[in-house]
Amino acid sequence: MSSSDAPTQASASAVPEGIIDPNYKPLPGRLGNLTVPQQHALENFKKQLQDEGVFVEERMDDATLLRFLRARKFDVALAKKMLVECEQWRKDFNVEDIVKNFDFHEKEEVDKYYPQFYHKMDKDGRPVYIEQLGKLDFKALYACTTQDRLLKRLVYEYEKFITSRLPACSAAVGHPVETSCTILDLKDVSLTNFYRVKDYVMAASSIGQDRYPECMGKFYIINAPWLFNGVWAIIRPWLDEVTVSKIDIIGSSYKDKLLAQIPKENLPKEFGGTCQCQKGCSLSDAGPWNEEKWQKLEAEMSKGTANGNIAPA
Repeated sequence: MSSSDAPTQASASAVPEGIIDPNYKPLPGRLGNLTVPQQHALENFKKQLQDEGVFVEERMDDATLLRFLRARKFDVALAKKMLVECEQWRKDFNVEDIVKNFDFHEKEEVDKYYPQFYHKMDKDGRPVYIEQLGKLDFKALYACTTQDRLLKRLVYEYEKFITSRLPACSAAVGHPVETSCTILDLKDVSLTNFYRVKDYVMAASSIGQDRYPECMGKFYIINAPWLFNGVWAIIRPWLDEVTVSKIDIIGSSYKDKLLAQIPKENLPKEFGGTCQCQKGCSLSDAGPWNEEKWQKLEAEMSKGTANGNIAPA
């Protein structure tokens, strides 16, 4: 983290408890690095939600509220509108039922035709998420699952990301981790296949930026072919400016850039790292979230009793 990211004056908010990393400096707009107007916006936002009966204590800690505020540049009215719409979406999409009851039994079969998986951490402690759109086999994919089930799986994974992956990563590195490091691999992608699955991609992008805002830390698009300009022209209007600014589009010479961000032992061998999980990295779900403590938290999530506090343990 560069010195420019460090607070230039005393923060209006305290640094979260439990931090053991002596080098941790919260980014602007996070707990421990809020200006006075930002702190006031947070307090006002929380009070309005409480007064209007929208506040859900177990899911709306200050770090979560700040994600919505950052997504709307600390405009309280816009952040409240975003959060209220998110709460309505959670009811309409039956998110609580998905968390408790969804079983993606076709996971191994889907992995053959559209790999999407979390795998260990980057150098900043972020969980690494990898999606291989180039391996997409549209006909085989929808022979074993549906778009609706893919979206339910996406939401389940987002909930797990908030509830257990981020807290596990935070504990592992000794400071709050609030975002992911994503690799989107477009090797051998065809424009025809993309158009066939674009409805899912658009729906997934909308869920990510509208319902789980400010969860993207790094985003690498690798093996981008010449035709990606056409695909990007379709995707880009769906994304906000902040999201677009975090995306790094790379061709086939991506190895050094990925290894600068991800330890080689954490990066699958096919992307230039050294990791070769026994069952294959895409099915291993390797990461600190597999420790017993976080497995118990995941079980609580399924019972509806877990919360999303991401402070280090």
